[in-house]
Amino acid sequence: MDQRPERVDALRNREAVLAAADVLFAASSSPHSVSMDDIATAAGVGKGTLFRRFGDRAGLISAVIASRLEPLRQAVCEAQDAAGSAPRQRVLDLLDASLHFKIENRNLMAAAEDAGLSSPYQAEHYDWWHGMLRAALGQLPGVHDADFTAHALLAAIRADLVAHLIDDQKMTSDGLRASLAAYVDNVLGSSTPGEA
Repeated sequence: MDQRPERVDALRNREAVLAAADVLFAASSSPHSVSMDDIATAAGVGKGTLFRRFGDRAGLISAVIASRLEPLRQAVCEAQDAAGSAPRQRVLDLLDASLHFKIENRNLMAAAEDAGLSSPYQAEHYDWWHGMLRAALGQLPGVHDADFTAHALLAAIRADLVAHLIDDQKMTSDGLRASLAAYVDNVLGSSTPGEA
């Protein structure tokens, strides 16, 4: 069955809703304080448009996360494809990019959890990060189970943990990124020649 192209006004409304939700979640001190009414008003659309387009709050939040992740995903793929990057450095770069995204979007990620989105391990973006990380780990000598190691390293940067460390424990972004790099070094052990 052929899919019809999206109407111009529907596409414009979708973009307005995503932009409004993105701004509201970023500006909010609590994901609970952003309502569907707030988003509809900020986007200049009716609340019904939100529900027809995204189904519910969880669907809208998923769409906002996907729209924010897409440019990052493209940049990561380009960087990973660049010649000369050692697998160990690719592991560090992948984890740092994911951590940076979660730091910058912690209210949005918390809203996703609050909206009842399923386990983060069921999310499409988790599979993508895990696959990229597993592939880089698989090229490192001494990593016996790249699949498990990728899961364990991603667990160290779960969105709820990042929010707790930044917001509750008052850890700085740079401090968290440095701690992650040290943790990765501990997990992967000392560098092998050519893998610094």
